[in-house]
Amino acid sequence: MQATLSLPLPRRVLRSRAVKPLLFVLCLLPFANLFWHGWTNDLGPNPEQTVIWTTGLWALRLLLLTLAVTPLRKLTGWAELARFRRMFGLFVFFYALLHFTAWLGLVNGFSVDTALRDVVKHPFVLAGMTALLLMTPLALTSTHGMIRRLGARRWQALHRLIYLIGVVAVLHFWWGKLAKNNTASPTVYALILAALLGLRLWWAWRAAQARRAQLHGTRAIDDQSKNPADNPAGNQGKSRSLA
Repeated sequence: MQATLSLPLPRRVLRSRAVKPLLFVLCLLPFANLFWHGWTNDLGPNPEQTVIWTTGLWALRLLLLTLAVTPLRKLTGWAELARFRRMFGLFVFFYALLHFTAWLGLVNGFSVDTALRDVVKHPFVLAGMTALLLMTPLALTSTHGMIRRLGARRWQALHRLIYLIGVVAVLHFWWGKLAKNNTASPTVYALILAALLGLRLWWAWRAAQARRAQLHGTRAIDDQSKNPADNPAGNQGKSRSLA
């Protein structure tokens, strides 16, 4: 208890049991708002597009939020942020699945043939399908049981797909907006993604440099110990013993 009280206020708040349910409700609010507007017939002049764009936009926003967890944790030192990452990731899949279902049902009437023709005709549709397919194994392996079955190393390797998913999802959004001659919003999302992935590349490069320097130092010590001629202390000890 004393250790918890000694933590900074943000970390104490993040450790609270109420935070996760609160974030869960906040993540559901866009869906609840969309459902309410649909129930009251208040989705605008093009309700199909409203549903598709809203679910897709929130899938992308939550995807970027999921990718932001690790950088925020490292920059702030708030390790407690990590416990929300899986929940955010599952909500990404939830909204992406709603986005796909709305497109398949409202645009293509649940016709597989029509949907396939749309995929071939429009690159942004193909990008969206690719992102959803890549998300699926991540969602299916999000449980502790799957982590144990796969092993931590293989599980981490699989879940690094989220970086590729981020790139493909932004391309999907960008190409979709290009069709409407509007790239302002996609540019913002692309810059956020570039910053999040750039930080990871920077940290990975620094870690590789540190490992390389440590390996070089270890090898230098080993070489020095193997070559007594380069070790003055060792030579001095030998001279004294000969005297």
